Amino acid sequence: MFGWEPSCLPRGKVLLVLGRVSNLPTVWSNCLAAFVLSGGNSSGDLALLMLGASLFYLGGMYLNDAFDAGFDRQFRKERPIPSGAIRKKTVWTLGGLQLALGFVCFSIASVPYSLSILLGASILVYNAAHKVISWSPILMSLCRFVLFLAVASTGQDGIAGWVLWSAIALSCYIIGLSCVARRESDGGLFFPWWPCLLLLFPAVLAFLVNNGSYRVYGIAAILAYIGWTLFCLRDIYWKKAQPDIGRGVSRLLAGIVLVDLMSIDLTNAEQVIFMAGLFGAALFLQKFIPAT
Repeated sequence: MFGWEPSCLPRGKVLLVLGRVSNLPTVWSNCLAAFVLSGGNSSGDLALLMLGASLFYLGGMYLNDAFDAGFDRQFRKERPIPSGAIRKKTVWTLGGLQLALGFVCFSIASVPYSLSILLGASILVYNAAHKVISWSPILMSLCRFVLFLAVASTGQDGIAGWVLWSAIALSCYIIGLSCVARRESDGGLFFPWWPCLLLLFPAVLAFLVNNGSYRVYGIAAILAYIGWTLFCLRDIYWKKAQPDIGRGVSRLLAGIVLVDLMSIDLTNAEQVIFMAGLFGAALFLQKFIPAT
Protein backbone atom coordinates (compact mmCIF):
# COMPACT_ATOMS: atom_id res chain seq x y z
CA MET A 1 0.00 0.00 0.00
CA PHE A 2 2.82 2.42 0.83
CA GLY A 3 5.22 1.18 -1.83
CA TRP A 4 8.12 0.39 0.47
CA GLU A 5 10.08 -2.79 1.21
CA PRO A 6 11.98 -2.68 4.54
CA SER A 7 14.42 -5.40 3.49
CA CYS A 8 15.64 -3.08 0.73
CA LEU A 9 15.80 0.09 2.80
CA PRO A 10 18.98 1.66 4.15
CA ARG A 11 19.37 1.08 7.89
CA GLY A 12 18.53 4.71 8.63
CA LYS A 13 15.14 4.50 7.02
CA VAL A 14 14.45 1.17 8.71
CA LEU A 15 14.83 2.97 12.04
CA LEU A 16 12.45 5.70 10.87
CA VAL A 17 9.89 3.12 9.79
CA LEU A 18 10.18 1.31 13.12
CA GLY A 19 9.54 4.57 14.97
CA ARG A 20 6.62 5.66 12.78
CA VAL A 21 8.28 9.07 12.88
CA SER A 22 5.55 10.60 10.71
CA ASN A 23 3.45 10.69 13.90
CA LEU A 24 6.00 12.68 15.92
CA PRO A 25 4.34 16.04 15.07
CA THR A 26 1.23 14.78 16.90
CA VAL A 27 3.36 14.10 19.98
CA TRP A 28 4.78 17.62 19.79
CA SER A 29 1.32 19.13 19.45
CA ASN A 30 0.26 17.23 22.60
CA CYS A 31 3.23 18.76 24.39
CA LEU A 32 2.54 22.30 23.18
CA ALA A 33 -1.15 22.16 24.12
CA ALA A 34 -0.48 20.74 27.58
CA PHE A 35 2.38 23.18 28.17
CA VAL A 36 0.50 26.37 27.30
CA LEU A 37 -2.68 25.27 29.05
CA SER A 38 -0.76 24.69 32.28
CA GLY A 39 0.97 28.07 32.19
CA GLY A 40 4.35 26.99 30.89
CA ASN A 41 6.43 29.89 29.54
CA SER A 42 9.97 28.63 28.90
CA SER A 43 10.79 27.54 25.37
CA GLY A 44 13.77 25.63 26.75
CA ASP A 45 11.55 23.59 29.05
CA LEU A 46 9.13 22.92 26.19
CA ALA A 47 11.94 21.72 23.92
CA LEU A 48 13.20 19.33 26.62
CA LEU A 49 9.68 18.01 27.20
CA MET A 50 9.20 17.48 23.46
CA LEU A 51 12.49 15.59 23.31
CA GLY A 52 11.50 13.39 26.23
CA ALA A 53 8.04 12.77 24.79
CA SER A 54 9.59 11.90 21.42
CA LEU A 55 11.88 9.35 23.07
CA PHE A 56 8.98 7.79 24.96
CA TYR A 57 6.99 7.60 21.73
CA LEU A 58 9.83 6.15 19.65
CA GLY A 59 10.68 3.64 22.35
CA GLY A 60 7.06 2.57 22.45
CA MET A 61 6.92 2.13 18.69
CA TYR A 62 10.13 0.09 18.63
CA LEU A 63 8.88 -2.15 21.41
CA ASN A 64 5.55 -2.48 19.60
CA ASP A 65 7.35 -4.17 16.71
CA ALA A 66 9.40 -6.29 19.10
CA PHE A 67 6.30 -7.52 20.94
CA ASP A 68 4.43 -8.08 17.65
CA ALA A 69 7.25 -9.89 15.83
CA GLY A 70 5.46 -13.24 15.94
CA PHE A 71 2.21 -11.77 14.63
CA ASP A 72 4.04 -9.82 11.93
CA ARG A 73 5.83 -12.95 10.69
CA GLN A 74 2.41 -14.36 9.85
CA PHE A 75 0.42 -11.34 8.74
CA ARG A 76 2.79 -8.39 8.11
CA LYS A 77 5.93 -9.89 6.64
CA GLU A 78 6.92 -6.53 5.18
CA ARG A 79 7.62 -5.09 8.65
CA PRO A 80 11.31 -4.53 9.50
CA ILE A 81 11.82 -7.49 11.86
CA PRO A 82 10.16 -10.32 9.86
CA SER A 83 11.63 -8.95 6.62
CA GLY A 84 15.13 -9.33 8.06
CA ALA A 85 15.93 -5.62 7.86
CA ILE A 86 16.83 -5.52 11.56
CA ARG A 87 17.28 -8.04 14.36
CA LYS A 88 14.59 -8.39 17.02
CA LYS A 89 17.22 -8.17 19.78
CA THR A 90 18.42 -4.86 18.38
CA VAL A 91 14.88 -3.49 18.39
CA TRP A 92 14.38 -4.56 22.01
CA THR A 93 17.62 -2.82 23.01
CA LEU A 94 16.91 0.41 21.14
CA GLY A 95 13.33 0.57 22.41
CA GLY A 96 14.33 0.11 26.02
CA LEU A 97 17.14 2.66 25.69
CA GLN A 98 14.80 5.28 24.26
CA LEU A 99 12.30 4.81 27.09
CA ALA A 100 15.13 5.22 29.61
CA LEU A 101 16.37 8.41 27.92
CA GLY A 102 12.82 9.74 27.80
CA PHE A 103 12.58 9.20 31.55
CA VAL A 104 15.85 11.11 32.03
CA CYS A 105 14.61 14.06 29.96
CA PHE A 106 11.36 14.22 31.89
CA SER A 107 13.24 14.06 35.18
CA ILE A 108 15.42 17.02 34.17
CA ALA A 109 12.26 18.89 33.14
CA SER A 110 10.81 18.28 36.63
CA VAL A 111 8.05 15.89 35.59
CA PRO A 112 7.03 13.92 38.71
CA TYR A 113 8.56 10.45 38.77
CA SER A 114 5.13 8.94 39.31
CA LEU A 115 3.83 10.28 35.98
CA SER A 116 6.97 9.27 34.08
CA ILE A 117 6.75 5.76 35.51
CA LEU A 118 3.03 5.59 34.74
CA LEU A 119 3.68 6.68 31.15
CA GLY A 120 6.38 4.05 30.67
CA ALA A 121 4.19 1.38 32.27
CA SER A 122 1.22 2.33 30.07
CA ILE A 123 3.38 1.99 26.96
CA LEU A 124 4.68 -1.41 28.02
CA VAL A 125 1.27 -2.77 29.02
CA TYR A 126 -0.29 -1.60 25.76
CA ASN A 127 2.44 -3.19 23.65
CA ALA A 128 2.26 -6.45 25.57
CA ALA A 129 -1.52 -6.77 25.59
CA HIS A 130 -2.98 -4.93 22.59
CA LYS A 131 -3.19 -8.05 20.40
CA VAL A 132 -5.01 -10.15 22.99
CA ILE A 133 -7.57 -7.83 24.59
CA SER A 134 -10.55 -6.13 22.98
CA TRP A 135 -10.26 -2.91 24.99
CA SER A 136 -6.71 -2.10 23.93
CA PRO A 137 -7.86 1.28 22.46
CA ILE A 138 -8.37 2.42 26.05
CA LEU A 139 -4.76 1.50 26.84
CA MET A 140 -3.63 3.39 23.77
CA SER A 141 -5.56 6.48 24.87
CA LEU A 142 -4.09 6.15 28.36
CA CYS A 143 -0.59 6.65 26.93
CA ARG A 144 -1.55 10.00 25.38
CA PHE A 145 -3.61 10.97 28.44
CA VAL A 146 -0.68 10.43 30.81
CA LEU A 147 1.72 12.18 28.41
CA PHE A 148 -0.57 15.22 28.39
CA LEU A 149 -0.71 15.31 32.19
CA ALA A 150 3.03 14.73 32.52
CA VAL A 151 3.84 17.77 30.39
CA ALA A 152 1.16 19.87 32.08
CA SER A 153 2.57 19.03 35.51
CA THR A 154 5.60 21.24 34.78
CA GLY A 155 3.58 24.42 34.16
CA GLN A 156 2.89 27.14 36.71
CA ASP A 157 -0.80 26.23 36.90
CA GLY A 158 -0.19 22.50 36.89
CA ILE A 159 -2.92 20.01 36.07
CA ALA A 160 -5.92 22.33 36.24
CA GLY A 161 -9.49 21.72 35.09
CA TRP A 162 -9.08 22.69 31.42
CA VAL A 163 -5.96 20.55 31.17
CA LEU A 164 -7.94 17.54 32.35
CA TRP A 165 -10.82 18.22 29.97
CA SER A 166 -8.43 18.61 27.05
CA ALA A 167 -6.69 15.37 28.00
CA ILE A 168 -10.06 13.61 28.15
CA ALA A 169 -11.04 15.00 24.74
CA LEU A 170 -7.75 13.77 23.30
CA SER A 171 -8.29 10.35 24.89
CA CYS A 172 -11.77 10.05 23.38
CA TYR A 173 -10.35 10.85 19.96
CA ILE A 174 -7.61 8.24 20.37
CA ILE A 175 -10.11 5.58 21.44
CA GLY A 176 -12.32 6.29 18.42
CA LEU A 177 -9.34 6.34 16.08
CA SER A 178 -7.94 3.10 17.53
CA CYS A 179 -11.29 1.35 17.19
CA VAL A 180 -11.45 2.32 13.53
CA ALA A 181 -7.82 1.24 13.00
CA ARG A 182 -8.51 -2.22 14.44
CA ARG A 183 -10.84 -2.89 11.51
CA GLU A 184 -7.84 -2.92 9.16
CA SER A 185 -6.64 -6.22 10.57
CA ASP A 186 -10.19 -7.60 10.33
CA GLY A 187 -10.26 -7.14 6.58
CA GLY A 188 -12.54 -4.11 6.68
CA LEU A 189 -15.73 -6.17 6.47
CA PHE A 190 -17.71 -4.28 9.10
CA PHE A 191 -17.38 -0.81 10.52
CA PRO A 192 -19.45 0.22 13.54
CA TRP A 193 -20.44 3.86 13.65
CA TRP A 194 -20.08 4.47 17.37
CA PRO A 195 -16.33 5.35 17.21
CA CYS A 196 -17.31 8.40 15.16
CA LEU A 197 -19.10 9.80 18.23
CA LEU A 198 -15.85 9.69 20.15
CA LEU A 199 -14.07 11.43 17.28
CA LEU A 200 -16.58 14.28 17.54
CA PHE A 201 -16.26 14.76 21.30
CA PRO A 202 -13.35 17.26 21.04
CA ALA A 203 -15.45 19.46 18.75
CA VAL A 204 -18.38 19.42 21.19
CA LEU A 205 -16.10 20.38 24.06
CA ALA A 206 -14.47 23.18 22.05
CA PHE A 207 -17.91 24.60 21.20
CA LEU A 208 -18.96 24.62 24.86
CA VAL A 209 -15.86 26.35 26.21
CA ASN A 210 -15.24 28.98 23.51
CA ASN A 211 -17.57 31.75 24.65
CA GLY A 212 -17.78 35.47 24.01
CA SER A 213 -15.07 36.90 21.78
CA TYR A 214 -13.50 33.45 21.42
CA ARG A 215 -16.63 31.94 19.85
CA VAL A 216 -15.80 32.95 16.26
CA TYR A 217 -12.28 31.53 16.47
CA GLY A 218 -13.61 28.39 18.12
CA ILE A 219 -16.23 27.79 15.43
CA ALA A 220 -13.61 28.26 12.69
CA ALA A 221 -11.36 25.64 14.31
CA ILE A 222 -14.30 23.29 14.89
CA LEU A 223 -15.41 23.51 11.25
CA ALA A 224 -11.87 22.80 10.06
CA TYR A 225 -11.66 19.83 12.43
CA ILE A 226 -15.04 18.37 11.46
CA GLY A 227 -14.32 18.88 7.76
CA TRP A 228 -11.01 17.06 8.03
CA THR A 229 -12.50 14.23 10.09
CA LEU A 230 -15.30 13.66 7.57
CA PHE A 231 -12.74 13.74 4.77
CA CYS A 232 -10.77 11.01 6.55
CA LEU A 233 -13.84 8.89 7.27
CA ARG A 234 -14.86 9.03 3.63
CA ASP A 235 -12.12 6.52 2.75
CA ILE A 236 -13.38 4.17 5.45
CA TYR A 237 -17.17 4.36 5.49
CA TRP A 238 -18.32 5.84 2.19
CA LYS A 239 -15.91 4.57 -0.43
CA LYS A 240 -17.86 2.52 -2.97
CA ALA A 241 -14.98 0.20 -3.72
CA GLN A 242 -12.80 -1.50 -1.10
CA PRO A 243 -12.44 0.85 1.90
CA ASP A 244 -8.98 2.38 2.16
CA ILE A 245 -8.63 2.00 5.91
CA GLY A 246 -4.90 2.64 6.01
CA ARG A 247 -5.20 6.01 4.30
CA GLY A 248 -8.13 7.08 6.45
CA VAL A 249 -6.42 6.06 9.68
CA SER A 250 -3.18 7.79 8.69
CA ARG A 251 -5.04 11.03 8.03
CA LEU A 252 -6.93 10.70 11.31
CA LEU A 253 -3.58 10.34 13.07
CA ALA A 254 -2.52 13.68 11.62
CA GLY A 255 -5.84 15.02 12.91
CA ILE A 256 -4.56 14.66 16.48
CA VAL A 257 -2.89 18.02 15.88
CA LEU A 258 -6.29 19.57 15.15
CA VAL A 259 -7.64 18.19 18.42
CA ASP A 260 -4.81 19.95 20.24
CA LEU A 261 -5.36 23.10 18.19
CA MET A 262 -8.92 23.41 19.49
CA SER A 263 -7.67 23.36 23.08
CA ILE A 264 -5.27 26.31 22.88
CA ASP A 265 -5.83 30.08 22.72
CA LEU A 266 -6.93 30.51 19.11
CA THR A 267 -6.26 34.24 19.26
CA ASN A 268 -2.54 33.55 19.69
CA ALA A 269 -1.34 33.63 16.09
CA GLU A 270 2.10 32.19 16.91
CA GLN A 271 0.67 29.09 18.54
CA VAL A 272 -1.92 28.58 15.80
CA ILE A 273 0.72 28.86 13.08
CA PHE A 274 2.96 26.41 14.91
CA MET A 275 0.10 23.91 15.19
CA ALA A 276 -0.71 24.35 11.49
CA GLY A 277 2.93 23.65 10.70
CA LEU A 278 2.84 20.45 12.76
CA PHE A 279 -0.30 19.32 10.94
CA GLY A 280 1.35 19.92 7.58
CA ALA A 281 4.52 18.18 8.75
CA ALA A 282 2.57 15.08 9.79
CA LEU A 283 0.92 14.82 6.37
CA PHE A 284 4.20 15.49 4.58
CA LEU A 285 6.11 12.83 6.51
CA GLN A 286 3.40 10.28 5.77
CA LYS A 287 4.44 10.43 2.12
CA PHE A 288 7.75 8.83 3.08
CA ILE A 289 7.18 6.94 6.34
CA PRO A 290 4.00 4.92 7.05
CA ALA A 291 2.03 6.24 10.01
CA THR A 292 0.70 2.80 10.97
